[in-house]
This record gives sequence, C-alpha cells and structure tokens, in this order.
Amino acid sequence: MTWKDAKEELGKEITRLLYQNGLIKTWYRDNPNGWKLVSGLWSPFYIQLRPLPSYPELLRKVGYALGRIVRVECRDVNKVVGVAMTGIPIACAIATQEDIPSLWTRKIDVRSLDEFKKNIQSYGEHTLVEGEFEAGDRIAVIDDLATKFGSKLVAIEQISYEAKKRGLKVECSDVVVLLDREQGAVEVASQHGISFHSLIPFKSKGIAWLKTSLSEIEYEVITEYLQDEAKYQDAKVQKELYELCFRKI
Repeated sequence: MTWKDAKEELGKEITRLLYQNGLIKTWYRDNPNGWKLVSGLWSPFYIQLRPLPSYPELLRKVGYALGRIVRVECRDVNKVVGVAMTGIPIACAIATQEDIPSLWTRKIDVRSLDEFKKNIQSYGEHTLVEGEFEAGDRIAVIDDLATKFGSKLVAIEQISYEAKKRGLKVECSDVVVLLDREQGAVEVASQHGISFHSLIPFKSKGIAWLKTSLSEIEYEVITEYLQDEAKYQDAKVQKELYELCFRKI
C-alpha cells in the first residue's frame, strides 16, 4: 500500500473515532442550540480535541498517524515540538509511537506573531520551550488543528527565540496537525515558507469520511454549511435546525 493510500485509511479511521467519542460534535446529536464560535459565527458542528488524552487508544492511533507523517513527509526532521495545550500530548504520543524526541511550548498570552514580537521582552528569562535542543536540530511543530495558522507562527517564533537564547541554531519549517479546518492555513503557511501537513482536511475530505456515521440530515446540513456558512447565520434557519432535533424523538 502506498503512503498516500495508507494515510487516507488512517484519516478515515481516526475521523470516525473522533466523532464516535464526541470530539466532533453536531447540533443534531449533541447540542440543539449549536455553537457560537470565537469568530462570532454560529455553527451546527463543533470540533473539541482537548479531551483526546482521555481516550488512550485513540491518542495512540493519532500519535502513530502523525508520527508517520513526520517520518515520510518531513524526512529531515529529528524532533517535534507540541504546541500548548493539545499539541503537547500529541507530540508525546508521537515520541512514544515513533521514537522521535519531543519538546513543548509554554503557553503565552498572545494571539499573533505581531503580539509576540511586541511583548517578547516581558517574558524575560522564562523558558519559552521545554525540552532539550541540540545544534542543527530540524523541528516539526505539532498541534491538534489549524484554522488561520497564527498560533503556529507564534510557536515557530518561540522555538527560534528560545534556541537563540541557548546559543543554538535550529531549523523549523514543518507544521503537522491532526485536523485542518481548511480556512486558510495552507495559504498562510506557504507565504511564510512553511511546509504544512495534515491528516484530516475536514472540508474537502473529513466530512465525506463521516458520511456513513452521520444521519442524512447531519451530513446534508454540515456539508452545506462548509460551503456557505452565511446562510446558517439566519436565526430562522437556526430555529428550524433546533426543531429538527425534537422531531427525531
């Protein structure tokens, strides 16, 4: 089996397990009111991967899958750095599954690269990355999901800054995530010369992989939402979806 086919099979299996374990939620099954996202948009589904370590077998599968991505697609990488918070257990799972040393970023209160550069002096002597670097390390950043890619750029800057503090030169030009929301991360990564890798491109493949797990109405609504989210910001549409939840009983 080629890596492309094996990766597809791993993606399908893990996507379905994420849904079955409630890490991918839908308004129809989990919350009739849907979700108000940080962006302010209403959504009929919600992806919450923070509980992943509560499912050891699933975490092992994720560690194996992302570890294979590092081995096959990031061939010169010799260490991984997990992004606080959910990227940390995933990086640890990669370390145990694929014997790749892992480090992790300290959580800092910034949301963009500009904020980081503006406030970097305030961190003083605090360690921005925990773990051991060596000169010449080639590092891949690990995280649970990608939306706009801003947090990944901050993580890369943390790594660069911390390595410089230690008098070391390292390279970090790969980012690996479990799930890509496909909301611009690929484009932003490319603009910064970063190679971006994901197991589950949710919009183009992930939702299709869930078709046999979802009810017909769930699949129809979420697929349409991914193509035209504006329609679902209408309160009347949201009310109709709310009422559907109670007709199934």
